[in-house]
Amino acid sequence: MQADINAHKIARRDWLKTLSLGGLGSLAAQSVHAESDPFAKADKVRGIIYMVSDGMSPGVLTMAQAFSQQIRGKGTRWWDLINDHKSARGLMDTASANSMVTDSAAASSAWGGGQRVNNGMINYTPAGKAITPIGAILKEKNRRIGLVTTATVTHATPAGFAAAVTDRNNEDSVAEQYLNRVDVILGGGSAYFDGKERKDKKDLFAAYQNAGYQVLSQRDALLGSREEKLLGTFSPSHIPYSIDRQQSAEMQKQIPTLAEMAKAAATRFLEGSTPFLLQIEGARIDHAAHLNDIGALLHEQLEFDDALAQVLSLTAAHPDILVVVTSDHGNSNPGLNGMGASYKNSTKCFQRIAKMKESHESMFARWKKTPQQDLTALVREGLGFDLEAEEKQALLEMLEKTTAIEWNHQLAKPEGLLGQFAGNHTGVGWTGTTHTSDPTLVSAIGPQCERFSGMVINTDVFRHFTELLGF
Repeated sequence: MQADINAHKIARRDWLKTLSLGGLGSLAAQSVHAESDPFAKADKVRGIIYMVSDGMSPGVLTMAQAFSQQIRGKGTRWWDLINDHKSARGLMDTASANSMVTDSAAASSAWGGGQRVNNGMINYTPAGKAITPIGAILKEKNRRIGLVTTATVTHATPAGFAAAVTDRNNEDSVAEQYLNRVDVILGGGSAYFDGKERKDKKDLFAAYQNAGYQVLSQRDALLGSREEKLLGTFSPSHIPYSIDRQQSAEMQKQIPTLAEMAKAAATRFLEGSTPFLLQIEGARIDHAAHLNDIGALLHEQLEFDDALAQVLSLTAAHPDILVVVTSDHGNSNPGLNGMGASYKNSTKCFQRIAKMKESHESMFARWKKTPQQDLTALVREGLGFDLEAEEKQALLEMLEKTTAIEWNHQLAKPEGLLGQFAGNHTGVGWTGTTHTSDPTLVSAIGPQCERFSGMVINTDVFRHFTELLGF
């Protein structure tokens, strides 16, 4: 990496020398260069908060803005940020080393390791060589790093900043690699630290505690904590969907919101003077898209937006903090379609999403526990509409793994069918149930935010991290 930086400096000097030989003079050459190079600004960056709306297709932002206005009477903070003249706006090229369509492991490795890797790997080259992640480099330079997510904390996106494994599913190894490398770790995934759940029976909770971390599992403990180093895991696997948590007083008491976790992490870094990098991920936006679940997806997007609002409020008094907001890839490309004559029913259909009270994940889990229950009543209770007789039969066939006709192979599964049936009522359609190759949206505000304008290649993010944080 240092060689690349040195080469860049040499190329810059050669370019200035050329201008001097052309009769402009060294002072004029430097002036021209400063005006043409958007990264030449001397704005100091002490910290970077990198916010990831995982799996957010571009169309989700528009729907989230409308959904927020509908159910909360106000728009989204990300929408406001895009319209802020002080912010930078761009798109990100998200490809991996072996596909136009990336997965989260390769996407985060591009950010956290500076190289494109094959899907499924975290910071390992296609040739099988380990890449040192940004988290390890930061620790060597006495910087700090934090990871906050609504997935397991060892999941692909956070892991890309602080671990290296040949298989993204090796979350036991990721949990070990975070020790004494990541200062604040908040999200789900207690099973990967619990000796009773790990395959090797190692008690990582005890190891982290012995290393000076406060180990947390309850929302109240997080809100009352004052320790600098935290390991907080608030569920065995992923954090439950926001749409389901809203229906459960028990979940709300035990599990913090993404905004609460973001505040807990950010305040620990903002209060000091040490340079830092903090990643905050709204992970379950991606999961909801895989399930073609528009209700869960939009509630997750608003939860992410609340975290963004919290971060922007906290950083308003810190002119040396850069905030970047983006996604690692699109997923299933949900979009509101024209409904009715002259599309006059589109808005009315979209408003039906507010009636949805349960995620597809929760609904399918409830059906599997008691498959003899009335599926139509289950859908009516959770999603607010009735299945037609043919729809019910087709969905039952999918759930029971018998034949059902569906010409789009990606949608030939229970989540694909239910997403289509819901779309007949909400107007929201899906292209499939997997990631897409679309460029993702990027917004940034703070010192040197111009680096994230225009078309950003995902591996450029690593270079920006290293340059801005001073190494």
